[in-house]
Amino acid sequence: MFKTVLFPVDLSREAREAADKVINIVKTYQSRLVLVSVVEVVSEGQEPFHPEMTSSETVTQLLEEAKSIFTQQGIEVETVQREGHPAFTICDVADDIEADLIVIGSRGGLTEEGATDSVSNRIINLSPCPILVVP
Repeated sequence: MFKTVLFPVDLSREAREAADKVINIVKTYQSRLVLVSVVEVVSEGQEPFHPEMTSSETVTQLLEEAKSIFTQQGIEVETVQREGHPAFTICDVADDIEADLIVIGSRGGLTEEGATDSVSNRIINLSPCPILVVP
């Protein structure tokens, strides 16, 4: 059912909590797991969604730490690091790897007040495949 699962990771508590769901899904369906993290590129005059994600070194370290969580569970992991705007880049990666599912943590941005600026909401609207949003 879910041959390839894409799991975008950042430094949020919600991403760490979503990891448990990813472990369950990947083990249940014996899925290929791809972790993606985006070095956020900020256009002039814009504020980054997540300022901590504008450093390539931070993102590289994050991917290594996330990978180790899954390898400790006996799960093989591929990692992808890209630069760009998070939602667009994540959806591009999902398309490139032919993901069957994206699992994302939500920082609460799915509320009416935060929906327009939410990376999760943008992924929901742009995704080429089903999405599991973990609150």
